Amino acid sequence: MIKSMTGFASLTRDDEAASIAVTVKSVNHRFLDLQLRMPASLAPIEARIRSIVQGRISRGRVEVSIAVQPRRESGVEVELNETFLLALKSAVDRARELGFVEGQVTAGDLLRFPQALAIREKADETPVADSPVAQVLEGALAEALDELDAMRVREGTYLRADLDGRRVRIGDLFSRVAAAAEQGLAGMQARLAERVRELRADALADEAAVAQEIAKFAGRSDITEEVVRFRGHLDHWHALSESPEPCGRKLDFLLQEMNREVNTAGSKAEGPAVSELIVELKAELEKMREQVQNVE
Repeated sequence: MIKSMTGFASLTRDDEAASIAVTVKSVNHRFLDLQLRMPASLAPIEARIRSIVQGRISRGRVEVSIAVQPRRESGVEVELNETFLLALKSAVDRARELGFVEGQVTAGDLLRFPQALAIREKADETPVADSPVAQVLEGALAEALDELDAMRVREGTYLRADLDGRRVRIGDLFSRVAAAAEQGLAGMQARLAERVRELRADALADEAAVAQEIAKFAGRSDITEEVVRFRGHLDHWHALSESPEPCGRKLDFLLQEMNREVNTAGSKAEGPAVSELIVELKAELEKMREQVQNVE
C-alpha cells in the first residue's frame, strides 16, 4: 500500500483520572525514528508506548508529545517528629518551673517549629502501568495514531496517482526502447550482411568466421532479457501498491533494479532513437525515486 510518511494528529481526552493531551507528528525518514516527549512519571510505561507506536508505523521520523494533568488531588501525610517534641516538652516544662513560660503549648505553637511536623503528599501506591491514567493515555494514543494514519492514507492516494502515472509512462518508454533497439539491430544486421557479400570477392575471407562474429555481435546487442526483467519489475510494483503492507523500501529497491536494466539496455541497444529514450527513462525514474522517499 502506498501511504505517505507525513502526517499530524492532536487530541485531548478528559476523564475522572486525568486530562491527557497527545500530539503525533511524522515526516520522511529512511527508517523508523521515534522521539518521545512525556513526563518523567510515565517512564515505567515508556516501553509500552513505544510498542504501540511501532506496531502502527514502520517508517518515518515520528515525534510523540504527551502532557498529563491528574484530576485526583493527592492525599496529605502529616508526621510528628516525636523525638523533637519530647525534647521540646522537656525544655518547656523546665522553662515553666523557672517562671519563663505560662500556660499550655497549643497546636499553633507547634506549627512555628518546622522540625515538629513533616507535611508531604501521600504517595500513590498504585503502579503507573496499572493506573487509570495509563489506560486513558493508551486509548488517547491509539486514537491519535488512527487520525495520523487516516491523514497518511489520504496523502498516499495522491502519491499513488502520481506514481501510477509515471509507472505507465516508463513502461511505454521502455517498450519504445525495445522497438527502437529491434529496428537498430535489424539495420545493423543488414549492413553487416552487405559487408559479408562484399567480402565474398576476397578469396582470403573466411565467410563462416565472419558469419559467426556477426551472430555474436547481434547477440550482445539483443535486449530481450532486459525487457522481460523490466516488465517483471513493473508487475511487481503494481502488486506492492495493491498490498496492504507498507512498501516504500521495496519500491525504492525496485527503482534501483529498473535503473540497472535501463543502463544495460542503453549500453547494448543500437539505433539513433535509443539514446534519447534512455535519457527520458532515467529522468522519469529519478522523479519516481524522489517521490518514493515520501512513501512509508
